[in-house]
Amino acid sequence: MKKILLHSCCAVCMAYPAEKLISDGFEPVVYFYNPNIYPESEYQRRLNELVKYCEKIKCQYIIGEFENLKWYDSVKGLEQEPEKGKRCIKCFEFRLNRTAEAAKELGFSYFTTTLTVSPHKNSDAIFAVAKDIEQKYGLNFVYENFKKSNGFLKTMQLAKENNFYRQQYCGCEYSIRHTKTGSGIGD
Repeated sequence: MKKILLHSCCAVCMAYPAEKLISDGFEPVVYFYNPNIYPESEYQRRLNELVKYCEKIKCQYIIGEFENLKWYDSVKGLEQEPEKGKRCIKCFEFRLNRTAEAAKELGFSYFTTTLTVSPHKNSDAIFAVAKDIEQKYGLNFVYENFKKSNGFLKTMQLAKENNFYRQQYCGCEYSIRHTKTGSGIGD
């Protein structure tokens, strides 16, 4: 099996992609790197849920640093952008760059992200960001749109079966206002 570093934002979004990667011949190592999550209590809740599930399914995991000040610097000036706008692209870029750095440091040839399982995320935008990053680091990004073939439904079923905490917004403090419009992940 080929090892792959799987960037993950939460247990809900990680459940099906991890299964899919295993069925595709990969050995996923989950990488929790999400300095965008606000507040820190929410970050801890998502992290704890992810660790609990990884341990249950015996999946190796790595916890990245909570570099929220660096994340805020990376999106400075984009605070008023709508969801799916320029701020989100910068956020994908920030987290996937760090994932690729970690993959390179750890000797992985492959990396990918669970972000594409959400119907609230534009997979093509994520893939465009990933293309530049994989070239920069000399790695292979696995272009898997995990929401395809009922992937989102499958991950929601796994979340229900495992009684996962299900967040009501993407993660950053700016996405909270988006949730108030009725477009959050938990809707």
